[in-house]
Amino acid sequence: MTWKGVLELLTWSDLLDVLVVTVLFYNLILLIRGTRAVQMLTGIFLVAGIYYVSRLLDLRALEAIIESVLIFLPFAVIVLFQQEIRRALANFGRNPLLHFVGRPRVESALGDVALAATTLASRRIGALIVFERSEGLRNFVENGIPIDAMVSFDLLLNLFTPETPLHDGAVIVQGDRIAAAACFLPLTSNPELSKEVGSRHRAALGISEETDAVAVVVSEESGRISLAVNGRLENDLDAKALRGRLFHLLVADAPGRRGPEGGA
Repeated sequence: MTWKGVLELLTWSDLLDVLVVTVLFYNLILLIRGTRAVQMLTGIFLVAGIYYVSRLLDLRALEAIIESVLIFLPFAVIVLFQQEIRRALANFGRNPLLHFVGRPRVESALGDVALAATTLASRRIGALIVFERSEGLRNFVENGIPIDAMVSFDLLLNLFTPETPLHDGAVIVQGDRIAAAACFLPLTSNPELSKEVGSRHRAALGISEETDAVAVVVSEESGRISLAVNGRLENDLDAKALRGRLFHLLVADAPGRRGPEGGA
């Protein structure tokens, strides 16, 4: 049968079916790209390939062993890819219309955050500030100490001052308000991360892997400012660069917002 004959047999539902499957696979690749899930998925495909080769070559012992392993494969996939599955379900469950209605203001807080971060860095005081985006951080807010106050330079400095009750843990910002302080975040389990990376940076990476939040980290050892986005660290930021990146991620790139990255 020629290609022309095949195309004549295709219906609109077939084309729609192919389009939907293509979009799903494309988003799956984007979801796992740059994560350890790629290596695990490669391993699963490798085991499946060995199984089919063993069937072709009639290697019965090897085939029986792999068949016994494949029985538990669905449960193994759920355990190994639980983080990616949570992220996929969270992305799927987002309603784009929510971004157009009642979206909290955050732009007014960026200057205070950038100034506070550089001041803390100059004093070698560690800090971790997390900005909520599309995915809610209520679970992490509830394990901290409620603040519910406007973001300000003075408040951030006081919260992270050593020997104060709330200096340990993360500050979570929702819109232009500090929701809670002393919040504990999940640590990244990325095996490729250097052992020299401290717990604050690991927590920043962890929250950016599990959610779409953006985290600002100030290192008390080096005084460097970093930004954790999508499981990756952007290091050595100054006040201008930090404010510009925050504006880009929290304001300019927000759904329903158009316009130049002015004021960065």
